[in-house]
Amino acid sequence: MTDTLLDLGPQTRVVARLAEGVREEQLTAPTPCPDLAARQLLGHLLGLSVAFRDAARKNLGVTTDTRPNAALPDIGPGWREELPAVLDALAEAWRDPAAWTGMTRAGGVDLPGEVAGAVVADELVVHGWDLARATGQEYAPDPAALRAAHGFLRAAADSDPTRGHGVFGPLVPVPDDAPLLDRALGLSGRDPGWTAKP
Repeated sequence: MTDTLLDLGPQTRVVARLAEGVREEQLTAPTPCPDLAARQLLGHLLGLSVAFRDAARKNLGVTTDTRPNAALPDIGPGWREELPAVLDALAEAWRDPAAWTGMTRAGGVDLPGEVAGAVVADELVVHGWDLARATGQEYAPDPAALRAAHGFLRAAADSDPTRGHGVFGPLVPVPDDAPLLDRALGLSGRDPGWTAKP
């Protein structure tokens, strides 16, 4: 499902750079995530980074047991320092080969370490695009993380008996010859052409 011991560091650095580029007035901007403004998307990125850091370490507890929709995420006043630090810790935790073996938990769901690694790659790639689109920034995800995300999303869509629903919403048709990012976004339930309504 993923490259052996995928290094999440390049993709976490992409996300950290995007977060650094968010201006204060953009925190209330709409995002491709229904019902989430940019500040809530950043809060979600912060929360999932903590949860998947702990999942990699097999440090199971409140952070790994809490479902992502349990409460509307948000950021605190120190998010600009906190998010890059947690993203670095997330990447470091997944550099341990033990993170990719055995069982772990994230979002209250028990899953194999290899699957959890694919899930977090997917979260970072798709939500990185969400943040870039919401704030008008260029986006070039890490190629290895993008391949892992696409593989995970393709497998998830293929396992869906209705063949019509992705991880984040209904599948969006995308041409087979479209760029890999666009195909991954379509599988996730995103419209690659999404723009904020004026």
